[in-house]
Amino acid sequence: MTEEAAGSIENLSFEQALAELETIVRNLEQGNVPLEKSIELYARGEALREKCDGLLKAAEEKVEKIQMNTSGNAVGTEALDEQ
Repeated sequence: MTEEAAGSIENLSFEQALAELETIVRNLEQGNVPLEKSIELYARGEALREKCDGLLKAAEEKVEKIQMNTSGNAVGTEALDEQ
């Protein structure tokens, strides 16, 4: 995959990346994509899957950081550690 293609994935939201990944999966499942194009689509799909996975993990970490007050109500979030 080219740097330009990888960079375009970096800027996608979770919803955009997931929608594109679903489109790629549909195209590959139909089986009417030439071999070289299939390989390109597969590589982009893998990059999109990694993007979605990273965004989901970040969201999960944020949810885990929600602070609760003494009565069990959410009062805010802690800053996530930079990694």
